[in-house]
Amino acid sequence: MERLDKLLTSTGRWSRREVRQLVKEGRVLVDGIPATGPEQKLDPALSRVLVDGEEPDIREFTYVMLHKPPGILSATEDSRQKTVLDLLPPELRRRGLFPVGRLDKDSEGLLLLTNDGALAHRLLSPKRHVDKVYYIRTDRPMGLEDAAAFAAGITLADGTACLPARLELLGDGREALVTLHEGKFHQIKRMTASRKAAVCQLKRLSMGTLVLDETLRPGEFRLLTREEVSKIGGKP
Repeated sequence: MERLDKLLTSTGRWSRREVRQLVKEGRVLVDGIPATGPEQKLDPALSRVLVDGEEPDIREFTYVMLHKPPGILSATEDSRQKTVLDLLPPELRRRGLFPVGRLDKDSEGLLLLTNDGALAHRLLSPKRHVDKVYYIRTDRPMGLEDAAAFAAGITLADGTACLPARLELLGDGREALVTLHEGKFHQIKRMTASRKAAVCQLKRLSMGTLVLDETLRPGEFRLLTREEVSKIGGKP
């Protein structure tokens, strides 16, 4: 059970003072009945709350799918450069969201933003080997020998050992799908460089069961559906 004022302020849309005023004016309904006070307790999973006829998202955690565009940092803040949180409206930025994993500044694609730390830990844990699929375009055609090297696992020049990965060649070999089971620093670019090729474009398509919504243009976002949240192990 949670306090009504805590749930409504956690949405980032109202302060506690504003919530008290809304309740006082009878503009907040809990299961169709005017709220008795800002301290009223309820189960957010079972009760329906309306403010001025609209249903705010009062779930404990927030899960946002962002189509990260190139040129934006996968960070919560930076004094010089724009971050992925700068792409969100103020009410979402106030929820304490952070990116689950990173995409390089010049890369694009699926990025999950949440305030569910336990879920983020599970998705990023090396022990869980959550599959991540990327589309890449390279400066030279890659071939079956490159695919075999990826499948065998590549040791980088600095001695970093990468787990076996899948390189699925597309077209003439300048395009491919790469499936990783881990997420080392600049891993795909470094693995590709070890095969004497350079990545010209990189786009993350999926992370585990979560797949990029192709209707989202770069820079656009949406909240995950309850089904998507359940599948990745979050709290709907």
